[in-house]
Formats: sequence, C-alpha cells, structure tokens
Amino acid sequence: MASSVALAAALVLPVSALADRPAPAEGTEVYFISPQDGDTVEGPVHIRMGLRGMGIAPAGVDADNTGHHHLLVNKPLDEVDLDASLPFTDHKHHFGGGQTEGEVELEPGTHTLQLLFMDYRHISFDPPVVSEKITITVE
Repeated sequence: MASSVALAAALVLPVSALADRPAPAEGTEVYFISPQDGDTVEGPVHIRMGLRGMGIAPAGVDADNTGHHHLLVNKPLDEVDLDASLPFTDHKHHFGGGQTEGEVELEPGTHTLQLLFMDYRHISFDPPVVSEKITITVE
C-alpha cells in the first residue's frame, strides 16, 4: 500500500516541480539502524531506518525540513537520476507513507543497500542525503 501512496503522489506532481532540488537542513544524516554492514539475515529483510536533522512526512506532504526514505538495493547512487522523481523498481523501494521501518523481500545471496532520503516529490536534496552503503547476506 505504501508503494501505491508513493506512486500516486508522484503522478499528481507537475513536471516543473521536478527541477528544483532543495537543500537539506544542515547536519542531516540518514543511517541504517538494522541490518548492519556484514549481517547475515533471513528473508524477508526487516529494515529500520534512522534520521537526524530533519523530520519524516509522507510523500506528497510539503512540510518544511521533512522528507521520506527510499532504499536502493544493488543500485549504485551514481546510476540514480537525482534531478527526477525516483521511480519504483526492484532496485528502488519507497517508504512514501513516512515509514521508518519495513520489510523487503530479497533473493538469497549478497546484496548492497543504501538509504536515500528525498523530499515530498521523491526528489533528492542537494546535496543528496544518503547513508553509507552496507552489504548483507540473505539466507
């Protein structure tokens, strides 16, 4: 359902809204609470996301100094168009309902994960607010 909310919010935004990348609040950090780098976990993978310096708001809610989480799975940040609304794919998960945790189905094997905190339009802040990349193994 959260993916539906995120998609609906992205579809109603005017194309002109996609060009302006706001600055994040000074000192903003996004990070994984769990899993941690190097963890071996069973699926579905429970993701807990942390944030310092800004607040969480659902996609489509334009409130100062807020945004929502996105999870990049096996997707390098340099392959993400930070100037456009982030589409949902197997490599990009939206937490557009304002969630700070959730479950993600991943195939068994090794995966890289990185959090990308974005504004109400699914647009990256400038500079981007990203976590360290972590590697986990799913059994």
